[in-house]
Amino acid sequence: MSVRIVQLGSPRHKDEGLRIGTVRRPPRGVPKAEFASRDYYDCWYPELSPLAETMALAQQAHKLQDQGQTAEARALWQQFDKQFRKQLAEPAASRSLDLLAALSHQTHFSVGCYCQDETRCHRSILRALLADKGASMA
Repeated sequence: MSVRIVQLGSPRHKDEGLRIGTVRRPPRGVPKAEFASRDYYDCWYPELSPLAETMALAQQAHKLQDQGQTAEARALWQQFDKQFRKQLAEPAASRSLDLLAALSHQTHFSVGCYCQDETRCHRSILRALLADKGASMA
C-alpha cells in the first residue's frame, strides 16, 4: 500500500488507486463527468493546493528561471516553499496530511497536480511532507 505523487492528466499507473487532485481549479474545457476517465482525478481536494497569492510566488519563480535568472528564481521558490509549508501546517491541512499518511498504509492512492515538472510544483512539497509524516510512498 502506498501513495503515489502524479501529474494529473497523465496515464494512470497499475495499482494507482484513487487519484486525488490537489489543485485550485478543475481542468479547463473538460466536463466534470470526464475528470476521472481522462485521468485527471477521481476526487478534488483543493485544500491541499497553494493559495492564489502563494502560487503567484511559484509562477514568478518559474518565469525568472525561464529567463535565466536562477538566483532570483531560487529565492522566490524558497519563499513559495516556506509559505506553502506554513499553509499546510495549519490544523485542518495538517490533519489532512496525517490522514493521507495513515491511509497510505492501508490502500493505494495518488495525489497530483497538472504541472509537468514535479521539481517546480507544489506536489514536490506535498511529497516531502507526506514522507515526513510517515506515509508509505510509491
